Amino acid sequence: MTQDTGRGSGLTRRTLIGAGAAVGATLCTPAWTWAGTRSVAGLGGATPPWLAWDDTVDPVVADIIERGETARVNELLRGWTKNAQPLPAGLPTDLRAVLDDIRRLPSWTDVGKLRTAVTFNKKRGTYLGVAYGFVSGMMSTVIPHEARSVYHSRGGAQMKRRISRTAKFGYDIGSLGGFHDPNGEMVVTAVKTRLSHAGVRHLLPQSPHWRAVADEERPISQRDILVTWHSLPTSVMRSMQRWGVKAPTAEADAFLHSWQVAAHLLGVADEYIPATWAAAHDQAPEILDPVLAPTPEGEKLADMLLGLAANVDGGVVTRPILESLTRYFLGDQIAGWLGIPRHPGQDQLLAAAWPQFVRMKEAGLLMPGSSELYWAFDEILRRGALWFLSEGESISIEIPDTNNPNYA
Repeated sequence: MTQDTGRGSGLTRRTLIGAGAAVGATLCTPAWTWAGTRSVAGLGGATPPWLAWDDTVDPVVADIIERGETARVNELLRGWTKNAQPLPAGLPTDLRAVLDDIRRLPSWTDVGKLRTAVTFNKKRGTYLGVAYGFVSGMMSTVIPHEARSVYHSRGGAQMKRRISRTAKFGYDIGSLGGFHDPNGEMVVTAVKTRLSHAGVRHLLPQSPHWRAVADEERPISQRDILVTWHSLPTSVMRSMQRWGVKAPTAEADAFLHSWQVAAHLLGVADEYIPATWAAAHDQAPEILDPVLAPTPEGEKLADMLLGLAANVDGGVVTRPILESLTRYFLGDQIAGWLGIPRHPGQDQLLAAAWPQFVRMKEAGLLMPGSSELYWAFDEILRRGALWFLSEGESISIEIPDTNNPNYA
């Protein structure tokens, strides 16, 4: 049998899948009205992001999986961690060529902004950690496409491992090295995440359990990545504004820039990446807000996440406290969707205490050296959480070779 590489011009199984996805998407999604002229590319056609995936990486990773090379490739890539580190010897030729291409920072990268983003992270690492966990992390469970993809892929059977990989992404993008330092790790982390997404795109359509609940023929479209993207920097900035955090414009813009670069390295086309906060805040109501909804998979994932989080510090922060925090940060509707119980008194106390904590932290920034002190304290917490989630082992984001074996 001739192997389908997905790169020819003829009609193949993959192009048929893509065509089916296109038809399905046009039947169940609204028109794409966001102006591409407001993107980092400064232009954009009429192609909506739910009709685009990752034509550069998807066929290569699919071929690696079909050739039975996944374990060998993951082993070779395990030691590749630093931005400027050479690719390991022995990689398949097609993968090496792709990695050489996609590991490059986009031409519009502003290293000065990336350095300024470090200042933003130093000052407000506590808020970022809380927002990534309770705003973005828990919000992911009410993003139906994401919840179903996680639950039915290999990550659904290895939630602690999967969350450790997500936590590494958040840690690396906020680290001092980030994208711009040769010894930083964010470029590699983003590229490996892109490879992982390609693996899920290839494998999930083979799962009858995912197909039974999915409303798309192929997961993790550019739209899906944008939805998740907005659940991170856009939702974080929305939350900080609601908490009364007034970051200098240059620092807030630099924070956005770090996430713009991340989106590019994840394979999002530049024509979809918002160029400014105003553009991001206009895109989010079209791409993120309308899709939030409960699913059985999301409720189960939320239960797993709360259970894991309650054990990070040895149980000092109890599950009821985490449930109250989730209700405060995401609101009553989402808490109700996730089956999170009310805790009278405690819910109100935490809702009143958090703004006071934020005001205290913001006032502390007026003291010389406070941002370095805040950073040191937050770094201890971040590293401790990563250590717990990884069970003391190094974290490596990998290409999956199976779906969730408990449901496949």
